[in-house]
Amino acid sequence: MGVAPSVRERTRPPLPRVPAFTVLSFFLVGYRRTWRAGVFSSFLLPVLTVLGFGVGVGAYVDQGVDGVSYLDWLVPGLIASTALQVALGDSTWPVFSNFQWIKTYYAQSAAPLRVGDILVGHLLYVMFRVLTTIAAFLLVTALFGALRSPWALATLPVAALLGLAVAAPTFAYSAAVDSDSWLALLFRFAVIPMTLFAGVFFPVDGLPEGLRWLAYATPLWHAVDLCRAATLGVAAEWSVAGHLLYLVAWALAGGLLARRAFRRRLVV
Repeated sequence: MGVAPSVRERTRPPLPRVPAFTVLSFFLVGYRRTWRAGVFSSFLLPVLTVLGFGVGVGAYVDQGVDGVSYLDWLVPGLIASTALQVALGDSTWPVFSNFQWIKTYYAQSAAPLRVGDILVGHLLYVMFRVLTTIAAFLLVTALFGALRSPWALATLPVAALLGLAVAAPTFAYSAAVDSDSWLALLFRFAVIPMTLFAGVFFPVDGLPEGLRWLAYATPLWHAVDLCRAATLGVAAEWSVAGHLLYLVAWALAGGLLARRAFRRRLVV
């Protein structure tokens, strides 16, 4: 005896064992339509940055930094700052629009998905974007001969952890604001200062003591130090375990804040 059509129509397909992967697959389907432009920019950005800063500015830094050429010293900072910018870019307007404009999160919450599934699935997509971008960056910089150690591959998990440490609290921020004008302020007063003063372009030792400790407080500096140790094959300035724990703390605290902000918007 067959099942009535009305019953079949009301029956939903079972969710996978990890429902967050369903949300991840949704964003990957969208990325499948735009990946060509993303790949182009992923290769073009490191080429222009390496040529402009590493080769151009590096030509005026005769003695290099810490005994290595300026290009080799700069590349790991650019890797970390690129991971930061990709994570922030995918955690601001996309998250805000999923609440305010296209309301994708509300559609997902109407399905048998929990708030945590929606949040984790989107965070996984952000980490995917960070990893693919940094992989392209590593390939380009390797062609320039700017990677001095096979440990440079360790920058991939470091970049992913930095991306999570930055994206999770940014998800909370983007879910809490009521205007996209607040997102531009985040880039102006957080991303730009971090990129300029967190050890990407010059050692933080040259900063006044107060600014130096502000640089140490940013997640970017910890990722820069780890990436620099990996690409140069030297010891990190601070403890590797300390760096990793600090980034994990940012990710966990940001995840809790993001879950709270998502629940406030999605659960009636």
